[in-house]
Amino acid sequence: MNHYRWPLLVAVLLTLLAGCSREPSGISLEQLRQQTHIHGLAFDRSDSERLWLATHHGFYAVDGEGMARLVSEESHDFMGFAPHPEEAETFFASGHPARGGNLGVLMSRDGGRSWSQHATGVDGPVDFHQMTISAASPRVLYGAYAGQLQVSEDGGESWEVRAKAPAGLIALAASSRDPDHLYAATQAGLLMSPNGGERWRQIYEERRPASLVVSSQGALYAFVLDVGLMRADEASRDWEVVKPGWGERYLMHLAVDPNDPQRLVAADDLNQLLISVNGGRDWSVL
Repeated sequence: MNHYRWPLLVAVLLTLLAGCSREPSGISLEQLRQQTHIHGLAFDRSDSERLWLATHHGFYAVDGEGMARLVSEESHDFMGFAPHPEEAETFFASGHPARGGNLGVLMSRDGGRSWSQHATGVDGPVDFHQMTISAASPRVLYGAYAGQLQVSEDGGESWEVRAKAPAGLIALAASSRDPDHLYAATQAGLLMSPNGGERWRQIYEERRPASLVVSSQGALYAFVLDVGLMRADEASRDWEVVKPGWGERYLMHLAVDPNDPQRLVAADDLNQLLISVNGGRDWSVL
């Protein structure tokens, strides 16, 4: 071989190897919106410029440039997504495998790259469409399946039925202040339980459908149809409407930046990701 061609061949090989070693750049959020729908979201506790998305077709990371990258080779329908409130790379989820059936309670300890069944749940494997973990006591988790509310007090390893789940349940949120306090968004309004789901009471006077409820650092967020995005301190539960005027749109999921409570990200019913940097008063498409 002509020795003058060696430098060129070496340069080409190095370029190819470098390209193979780079992580995939991912797809745009608009492309993702057209391919799947979002079941849960969270800020990365170790880097709040990154978001985690649990979707109908796998688990994604979204970077600061708005590109979504598939994190895991598992193409599960991830439901009931619940990030650990202290361990940045620990997640819980439930839902359905791509081949059908129920997943039980899944757990990942490596930032969503690999998942394994942590428990089957009562009468499982369960399919928790709603699951939440207590920031006040991270070994306490709640999940709803087949009309029943289940609870785990050992980090998700064993589960027991606590009570019937609220009728028309849409979302669950464990309190960030008290592991026995639990909130529910339902088709008939916002509910609160002081004893882990055994008894419920209305905590917003208008009995309109509520599409989400979130507890974060002593604050509650909820979206009530025809009212808008609301916020309250957990101690008082005095609600204020932060952002009215959504028309026929509504929010499905919401996450609060653990390092900046004014920074919120939400997913709406059109499967769009929205961001607010002033506590939810103003929003723009991410």
